[in-house]
Amino acid sequence: MTRLPFTPDQFFEIFAIYNGRFSWVVAAWWLTCLAIVAAAWSNPARYSRLVTHLLAALWAWNAVVYHAVLFTRINPAAWLFAALFAVESVLLVSAAARDSHDYFASQGTMSRVGLGLVAYSFVYPFVSALSHAYPATPTFAVPCPTAILTIGLLLTTGRGIPVSVAIVPALWALIGGSAAALLDVPSDFALLAAGVSLMVTLVRDWLPSTLGSHARQRPSE
Repeated sequence: MTRLPFTPDQFFEIFAIYNGRFSWVVAAWWLTCLAIVAAAWSNPARYSRLVTHLLAALWAWNAVVYHAVLFTRINPAAWLFAALFAVESVLLVSAAARDSHDYFASQGTMSRVGLGLVAYSFVYPFVSALSHAYPATPTFAVPCPTAILTIGLLLTTGRGIPVSVAIVPALWALIGGSAAALLDVPSDFALLAAGVSLMVTLVRDWLPSTLGSHARQRPSE
């Protein structure tokens, strides 16, 4: 069994501290994200870039407040996680500057999976509370629901998912999703499913184009 540098009790105590200190901020994050995502749902062309900036702010919040300020108390690797989340924030800002990548603009199975993940990210705090009593439970604006929301939105984009903004969420789906089994956080099984869905979509979208590019570059005989 994988050994962790902290106990389950220490892990959930971090959430108790987070929720105790930032309960009103968490509520504000939840309401703001819900409002802006709903606006993008009704008008993707107008609000998608705003959603990307919102995601960037959410990943930055996680980098500083959750990982650097709180999680480093029990896990030295949290400094690396903070750096990863900060990098994702910068990549999202850069992606928003280049292209809006309209959300909710595609059809198909993976888009429907994405919609389900987006919806799940907003009920995530309530699902978590079924397994672990508040405040010692993951709520909103913490890493796993942030990654679920991000992956869900990426799966609904009308064009190929930008690999640059997909790498960190995919990594966190593996790292954070391990809590589902190792730390008894059943609400995080959805994160593992989200990561698999994202990787399948990336392979489906980018592998054919990569192979096609190599074929075009091959010298004719």
